[in-house]
Amino acid sequence: MNDAYVAAELRREQAVVDALYARLDAVREQTALALAGTRRGVTAGTPAARVERDAFLALQSEQLRRFDAVEERLCIGRIDGADGAHAHIGRVGLTDPSGRRLLIDWRAPAAQPFYRATAARPDGIISRRHISTVGRTVTGVSDEVLDLDAFTAAGGDTATVSQDGALLLSLNANRTGRMRDIVATIQAEQDEIIRAPLAGVLVVQGGPGTGKTVVALHRAAYLLYAHRDRLARSGVLVIGPNARFLRYIEQVLPSLGETGVVLAAAGQLYPGVDATADELPEVVAVKGDLRMVDVLAAAVKARQRAPRRPVRLNVEGTWIELAPRDVEQARHRAQLSRKPHNVARRRFVAEILDRLAARLAKAQNLDLDDDTRGELVNALRGAPDVRREVNLCWMPLLPEKLLRDLYARPDLLDRAGRRLSRAERDLLRRDRTAPWTAADVALLDEAAELLGPLADGDADTAAAAAAEDRKREIAYAETVFDLAPDAAEMTTAAALADRYGSAAVRRALAEDAAHDRGWAFGHIVVDEAQELSAMQWRVLMRRCPSRSMTLVGDTAQTGSAAGAASWAQMLDEHVTDRWRLAELTVNYRTPGRIMDPAVELLLASGVRASPMTSAREGDWAIATTETQPAQLASVTASSADEEARRLDGGQVAIIAPSGLIEAIEAELAQAGSGERVSVLTPRQSKGLEFDSVILTEPDAIVAGSARGASDLYVAMTRCTQRLQIVRTRR
Repeated sequence: MNDAYVAAELRREQAVVDALYARLDAVREQTALALAGTRRGVTAGTPAARVERDAFLALQSEQLRRFDAVEERLCIGRIDGADGAHAHIGRVGLTDPSGRRLLIDWRAPAAQPFYRATAARPDGIISRRHISTVGRTVTGVSDEVLDLDAFTAAGGDTATVSQDGALLLSLNANRTGRMRDIVATIQAEQDEIIRAPLAGVLVVQGGPGTGKTVVALHRAAYLLYAHRDRLARSGVLVIGPNARFLRYIEQVLPSLGETGVVLAAAGQLYPGVDATADELPEVVAVKGDLRMVDVLAAAVKARQRAPRRPVRLNVEGTWIELAPRDVEQARHRAQLSRKPHNVARRRFVAEILDRLAARLAKAQNLDLDDDTRGELVNALRGAPDVRREVNLCWMPLLPEKLLRDLYARPDLLDRAGRRLSRAERDLLRRDRTAPWTAADVALLDEAAELLGPLADGDADTAAAAAAEDRKREIAYAETVFDLAPDAAEMTTAAALADRYGSAAVRRALAEDAAHDRGWAFGHIVVDEAQELSAMQWRVLMRRCPSRSMTLVGDTAQTGSAAGAASWAQMLDEHVTDRWRLAELTVNYRTPGRIMDPAVELLLASGVRASPMTSAREGDWAIATTETQPAQLASVTASSADEEARRLDGGQVAIIAPSGLIEAIEAELAQAGSGERVSVLTPRQSKGLEFDSVILTEPDAIVAGSARGASDLYVAMTRCTQRLQIVRTRR
């Protein structure tokens, strides 16, 4: 090896990286000064001027967040052209004060050859270089040569050419418990998907380990770069299967320079609810069925009723009568408006009050002119008898109350659930205090569509909303001080909130969107999309009226009883021919010595596996340990503890049937390994990866659900290095 050449190249790249960080620091300082100057601006001026100032505040704050997020490994590589020109690729784009390009954003068209150029199609590139850094120090360079003759003619030396390549080095590295971006090692088929057009629904199908999730996240970052004018206003929503998965991926987008994306689990798609409770698969299947649309509509209509006989009402000492016919006619007219329940209620109430005003005028021997009508209507609104009866006939409802009443009251469920069997209705019954589940969230959202907003005028509700807005404004002001600590010396968070007010100090778009059920996102990314029920798809379509989506998943891994058997089954109803399929065919996670047996087991169960090839064969075959039932938990914990010690910092997981989780966790705690080993069910492990997996009692996993073979397939394919199976001795 030509050590002198390698050392010279390291010095050369270090000089480039130093210059890039110096420029980043200068731009960051300029942005911080501009942000402080904007804040110190006078409050006087037109509303238009204040809006313009607020836009600058938001832009400058976002820029600072982006610069902070890409601090680690700013420069990732270099492409060398046949014309002798070099271009460095990084997480953001940078130019010098004259506008000369110093660093190309990885998403820019000029960076595309870094990912797609091959020896067969070099695209004007003779080599590409991967640059490794720790902090701001260059620790290594690795060249991939596409044209050897041109490379050596340009002064290149094979001393910097890696035998394994950046991709394999990345695949063999220990996992950290957080998903890493692949911006330095994106492969050609992945890059094509990442840069696919925005419009329509793109379904990315791929087996375990093909990089579906990370490709989807890089696609979100790319779309925000390529279509910023459109998506910056509406935002991007990324949906994952659970909160643990969101924690696993949450650093990927910031590391790619994007901090304004909303991350949510399926149980968080209704504002104010974070549903994490589990329930039986058969219950999930019922709640996810499209028949629930009719059930909820019937439940709402059942709350619009007429009395069976006339009701006498006392209005300030005058007795009048509310007739069933009055209610039926008012109800019919309100229903003809086809507006949501709470909105249509306003017409119902107006009709009832109009009829009662006529009766009250007659009872008091008054002429019913406009002035008199107004006075009588006010008297009716203040009468407890009237308020009680009007509410009994057409109660204002919140989605939460509608659904809790439906579950807890057999009479309501029997009336509304006629499209369900008796057994299905029994599955839905539960106490009012039961926690919400992810399947409930879709029903709450559907109920919100049917009910509409409550009428204005509730003083308690308005006061609570104002107090909540005030808290948010002060919290926002405190985040401003985090970005520019010097500003805290000039004012307080409360004073800053007072100065700008709710019209000026805005929450970040991501936070606004997360708290607004009616927010229309510009694009939605869904991971493990095959798990969503038909009712959950209705929620997503409401969140994105443009139907611009990236869906990633694998129907062979569908575990939910309400999930998709095919993409067409779920999507044709909503987007007909506006969806297209792309496939990822290389498994980067699971070695072939583990993946091939997993595929054979899946095929033997009658489930078709997505076609793919493992990028590496692996060093370990699957190891199996058999033990007595009483020793199952202890042997599993012991195996995991041994693996954690062997890896010394790598990620170890035990994947087991839900009935064994508690016993295994107790054994780990006793051994002192509880914090070093993750213990999960197959469903909880979806989308995650570990260096080593101990799979416990696979036969029980298969027997545990109607789609147990898919669950086992998921469990077997979570490892990047080693899989051990612990089972009861046969």
